[in-house]
Amino acid sequence: MKCIRHRFLPAATVCFLATMLIYSPLAAKTNWWDTGKDLLQNLGEKSTGNALSTGDIANGLKEALRVGADHVVAQLGRADGFNLDSAVHIPLPPQFDSVVSVLKKIGLSAYLDELELKLNRAAEVAIPRAKKIFGQAITEMSFEDVKKIYNGPQDAATQYFKDKMSPALSEEIRPIIDQSLAEVGALQTYDKVINRYRSVPFVPDVKADLSDYVIGKGIDGIFYYLAKEEAAIRQNPAKRTTELLKRVFGAGAK
Repeated sequence: MKCIRHRFLPAATVCFLATMLIYSPLAAKTNWWDTGKDLLQNLGEKSTGNALSTGDIANGLKEALRVGADHVVAQLGRADGFNLDSAVHIPLPPQFDSVVSVLKKIGLSAYLDELELKLNRAAEVAIPRAKKIFGQAITEMSFEDVKKIYNGPQDAATQYFKDKMSPALSEEIRPIIDQSLAEVGALQTYDKVINRYRSVPFVPDVKADLSDYVIGKGIDGIFYYLAKEEAAIRQNPAKRTTELLKRVFGAGAK
């Protein structure tokens, strides 16, 4: 059986659905997500023969989410992962509107461009730390959590991760954001921008916490793409890349 490949997420495959259409009374279901939901409701905890248990399906969902999360982290945690992506690019903080207006008028836009680039670079350096937090959240996911995700709204998994991860993720990446802001020269550029701005008479004072701002925007970017990965898992089964996903969602497929 030949499977559909989707560019977003290596997760559950159409092969699983095809198998269920042939061998299961759940043939009326339109996608593997609905099929998995029914399997969780109808199968026992232990597998018999080649049957899949509720534990198999739950672990399959966890593995699909893990692969999706790894993909998001890899996508954003590389050079230009934020900077060249219009969906998650980090602009200058809104507190800088007056700074932008003043410096552009006196021909110093390059200072602003340099600072904006370095804010994105800091996020790209820090985001790989999110992988550890995703792994922990998935490991701690209970069977009840899995059922809620299967039965929940279209972004149920993303919302689960937001609730579970956001405080820990902020705490985990804050030190690396602070360090990366210094390493990429963002703090020095910030000082340079502010000093040039303040050299202009009668401008209002401006302050911005770059760490808080980059952390918030970085986390927003993570969950923006995680929601897309979840949609891919639910709607567009893709190639299988782990043994667990092959066994649970691609039985008998090549």
